[in-house]
Amino acid sequence: MTQEALHELKSRLATIVDLNHAAALLTWDQRTYMPPGGARGRAEQLATLQRLAHELFTDTAIGRLLDRLAPLAENPDDESDDACLVRRVRRDYERATKLPAEFVSAWARARAISNKAWEQARRDSDFAAFRPHLEEQFDFARRAAEYLGYPDHPYDALLDQYEPGMTTAQVKALFAELKAGILPLLRAIVASGVQIDDSILHQPFDEARQEQFGVEVITRFGYDWQRGRQDRTVHPFAINFGRDDVRITTRFYPDFLNAALFGTMHEAGHAMYEQGTDPALSRTPLARGASLGVHESQSRLWENLVGRSRPFWEANYARLQELFPEQLGQVDLERFYRAINKVQPSLIRVEADELTYNLHIMLRFELELALLEGRVRVAELPEAWNVQMQELLGITPDNDAEGVLQDVHWSSGMVGYFPTYTLGNVLSVQLWECALADHPQIPEEIRRNEYGTLLGWLRERIHRHGRKFEPNRLIVKATGRPLTAEPYLRYLRAKFGELYGAQL
Repeated sequence: MTQEALHELKSRLATIVDLNHAAALLTWDQRTYMPPGGARGRAEQLATLQRLAHELFTDTAIGRLLDRLAPLAENPDDESDDACLVRRVRRDYERATKLPAEFVSAWARARAISNKAWEQARRDSDFAAFRPHLEEQFDFARRAAEYLGYPDHPYDALLDQYEPGMTTAQVKALFAELKAGILPLLRAIVASGVQIDDSILHQPFDEARQEQFGVEVITRFGYDWQRGRQDRTVHPFAINFGRDDVRITTRFYPDFLNAALFGTMHEAGHAMYEQGTDPALSRTPLARGASLGVHESQSRLWENLVGRSRPFWEANYARLQELFPEQLGQVDLERFYRAINKVQPSLIRVEADELTYNLHIMLRFELELALLEGRVRVAELPEAWNVQMQELLGITPDNDAEGVLQDVHWSSGMVGYFPTYTLGNVLSVQLWECALADHPQIPEEIRRNEYGTLLGWLRERIHRHGRKFEPNRLIVKATGRPLTAEPYLRYLRAKFGELYGAQL
């Protein structure tokens, strides 16, 4: 009887996964190729698919099957695929049944319309045009939090959607620890008087050659082009429709090298995670990343710990010079390395250096809390954003496109998402240190453009498990201890202390 119930549960879940992948494919098309006039129709299509998926998942038949299969999940030490499936689906089911189908459908429709409105508003730097959509998205977020319930703060319910088990209080404590480590280092860098010239990165760079180099790099990393592709979009993202169709997007600037260069590495890190899940998990809710923080650890590891390292550029700089001889032919490796690692407060989050990046996340986290608590109204958001930017980074945007309108997340209702970027930064170094402890030869292999050992370690410790384990458990299994900021802060002090001669 258990096997029959398990077979029926998996069959029902497979249908739901297929519907969600169909909705994801429509979302990918919306953000890449869909003509602007299709926004309203696409909103209805996404609303229909997400309503159907939600209704199928919250069907009482799923609840009865989970009840019959409860003995499978009773032993927390049972790490079999079936036991993990029942545990994770039970958790998802209990959350999903709290959200009415009409609410899920209405939010999906509003997100699709809001996203297209944001694209236009960002192009025009017109916050007023986007404001009603943003007000609606935060209203949906507040209502979702009330439906879901929370122990201490409505943000807990929203954060849990992206980082299961994490609380607002834990994020505040982590951010306080990071701020206490980052701000003194930033002040020491300013006091050092060392000036790094990054003008070599702000020259005309042919788009086709930028793309060619990025493709070569992530192919060596291990991104499987038989199971993926790259396209252009306003705000880069990775998306999957199963482990065998995982796509990435990027954007190119004609006069700035970093955006596409490191953005391509970043999105490939996300995609290789999805491509590396165990095939046995396919068409189940376990066949994706454990959380967005764990996901971000993969993208930031490849982007920063590999892509911004000396060993990587010792292997690849000559090729970049070959593609851009006029721009970089007379620029030595050390000058280029220092340029791509320059610390300088900047307006755009996705272009921020490693040291100041988390300050961007802290700003967004604080504003989300303020909006949910009613301390700031959406109409006041541009001013609040600019004040926070000045306080944290010492700069103020000239327009809203470079400020409050720069990120896609709020237009898609993703309130509670931003902290996962910092969680990923922290975890990336914790994983990196463990990988080096197991395989000290990894830096030398990177110098030879060999990445199999590193990717294999990540496949074994992280990728293959998909969503079998909650993030905290997966992190302990992979590294031997819970998430900690110590390795990350140690890494920042070592790297930027050496670059700037800043001693702490």
